[in-house]
Amino acid sequence: MLTTTTRWEVQPRAPDDFLNDLLDIPPLLTQLLYNRGFRAASEARAFLAGEYQADHPFKLKGMNEAVARIRQALRVREPIAVYGDFDADGITATALLVTALRSLGADVKPYIPDRLNESYGLNKPSLTQLAQDGIRLVITVDCGIRDQAEITHANSLGMDIIITDHHTAPASEDLPPARAIINPQQEGCPYPFKRLAGVGVAFKLADALLRVHHQGYGSDDASTDLRAEDLLDLVALGTVADVVPLREENRFLVQQGLRIINSGLGRPGVRALITEARLRPGQIDAEGIGFGLAPRLNAAGRLDSAMKSCRLLLSATDEEARDLAAELGQINRERQKMTEGLFEQAKTEVESMPEAHVCIIAGPDYHPGLVGLIAGRLREEYHRPAIVIKLGTDTSRGSARSIPNFHITRALDKCQSLLVRHGGHAMAAGFEVDNSNLEALTARLRTIAREELTLEDLIPTLGIDTELSPKEITFNTVDLINQLAPFGTDNERPVFLTRGLNVRQHRIVGTNRNHMKLLLSDGVVVLDAIAFRQAERITGEFPKTIDVVYTLNRHEWNGRTDLQLVVKDFRPSEA
Repeated sequence: MLTTTTRWEVQPRAPDDFLNDLLDIPPLLTQLLYNRGFRAASEARAFLAGEYQADHPFKLKGMNEAVARIRQALRVREPIAVYGDFDADGITATALLVTALRSLGADVKPYIPDRLNESYGLNKPSLTQLAQDGIRLVITVDCGIRDQAEITHANSLGMDIIITDHHTAPASEDLPPARAIINPQQEGCPYPFKRLAGVGVAFKLADALLRVHHQGYGSDDASTDLRAEDLLDLVALGTVADVVPLREENRFLVQQGLRIINSGLGRPGVRALITEARLRPGQIDAEGIGFGLAPRLNAAGRLDSAMKSCRLLLSATDEEARDLAAELGQINRERQKMTEGLFEQAKTEVESMPEAHVCIIAGPDYHPGLVGLIAGRLREEYHRPAIVIKLGTDTSRGSARSIPNFHITRALDKCQSLLVRHGGHAMAAGFEVDNSNLEALTARLRTIAREELTLEDLIPTLGIDTELSPKEITFNTVDLINQLAPFGTDNERPVFLTRGLNVRQHRIVGTNRNHMKLLLSDGVVVLDAIAFRQAERITGEFPKTIDVVYTLNRHEWNGRTDLQLVVKDFRPSEA
């Protein structure tokens, strides 16, 4: 059985010179800025003020060639297909680029493959069908960077391919033979910010096209009032959903997009999605996207067709949007139920295996749309890279989620001879493998994990920003914290430690009876706390006094707003 004892690590106190340079900022906020890597007072102030100057889209390698080819298609009304991925990043990128191209008078259709029948990325049958439909220009979003064979096939059909992608790029000599490639991670790209989401890269292409059009170089028969900033709600949705770092340009784009989303004046599909998720316009943050909106967009691609989510975002009427949002909500509830059952099955399999540096499980029952979610849950549970494979008849598809110090896509690169295809990032990847190679692939990945991961890497570390006394747990502290928002990867919501709290009450809550509600106190202050997915820790005699690691939020319920500690871990207090 795998063990997951967590190491608590409190960040060191910021040095006096940094604190003194920011005397006008509360010390707690200054400490949080220091913890996030800021060392210059000017950079810290700019971060708080949301000051960021996004770079010009034409700095991206391949942008000139892409814009020239698209403008050629616009001039002659050449049919265009935007070919996207079936996750929320790809869906929002597809809707964004289709919206921009239509505003410029393009004859454009969205295409998102079916996860169950077509798999990730470009595929030859779909490209053949698009060619038969008269498409001569395909623009990929959030995919394509490793699809050499598929793009060679498209070229043989007389089609031009423009790739916009953000996944880890292969070496220059291994890039596909596309008409243009826009990916900030490709070799030789001078664009300074490398971590855009797929929707972010698609946005830069739309921005470039709209800039050229508004400068007077547009086609004669098209006139549009659309501005690039009008598309930022879609950028915010896809960027948060894809869990890319919310720093620098990504943070700026999400901040601007949240303003549109919270204005209530955005596109009908987003408004309908907000209503279905029971969120309140004006109070939606990145976490609201991550836990409320994005799962509903993703659900259709996991269990049904991602084109339903794309149609939602392209909806022109409130009525159509309401119907589609309701359908996505129902699919998401089904997804939640299925994921929970399959995760329990996966845990049983993992715990029957010997101790290992990587969790790899395979079976015919794992739904191909849910393997990524299950792998993510296993990674959280056991703090190891986790790979879940849906066994097929001849080939099988897997999804991987990793931990720091183990770049899962590079690990798969080392297994390339055993794979049909693969791609992804440092922390997440997908692949397809012939069943005849599955045993060899499993053995090779286990060897790579043993070679690259130390035992210390397998001990989860819970980073803690600083300790708070109970009297510091106030609404004012929450207001200070929120100056760092939007929160996400590389800019997580601050984590605090408070010691020696008395447990007045503990009980199991939640539809699935898997959460724990706590009432804590130091004898004066009384604190409400929730520990998600930790109900199993109520065993035997519960400790009377605990040290708690948590994030601090406002919690609204039945018209009342309270402070709430969201517990990440706790231990019995030392005597």
